[in-house]
Amino acid sequence: VLELSRIIAGAGDSLELVVGANAVQLDTGDILFTTKLIDGKFPDYQRVIPDQERVEKIILADRELLRQSLQRAAILSNEKYRAVRLCLAPGQMTVIASNPEQEEAEENIAIEYSGPAMEIGFNVGYLIDVLNAVGEDRVQMTLGDPNSSALMEEPGGGDALYVVMPMRL
Repeated sequence: VLELSRIIAGAGDSLELVVGANAVQLDTGDILFTTKLIDGKFPDYQRVIPDQERVEKIILADRELLRQSLQRAAILSNEKYRAVRLCLAPGQMTVIASNPEQEEAEENIAIEYSGPAMEIGFNVGYLIDVLNAVGEDRVQMTLGDPNSSALMEEPGGGDALYVVMPMRL
């Protein structure tokens, strides 16, 4: 798609697009671009989205505070895995990152959470990417258990759902 966009942007006033059952061909006069449909079954993405009806662990946090805390923790996370640990307790989240040089970052953040204590790991880059994309001042994170995906979104729902898979600690 990116290559098609680049070709179309550089094309003149006319181009020919032919769509077949298994392929798409774009002819600009200078460039002939052909792409083939990948034959395969796309996985059921609905299976990784946590069921909000059955989940009791819902966290509300200040988006910017959480983003800044994760950015600071990322500095000391393992360069290869970029893992951070989120330790949840009622009213508080502790962000912990460490690396092979025995350096560790730990920071507490006030959150709205009243569920049981829990510890879950994530790639810090994925969490920061989601927080950069959310347009509201607060973010809602819905969790099942430490081995299940996390659903991040604007409180009360929004235009997008962000699913982040956890890492084993």
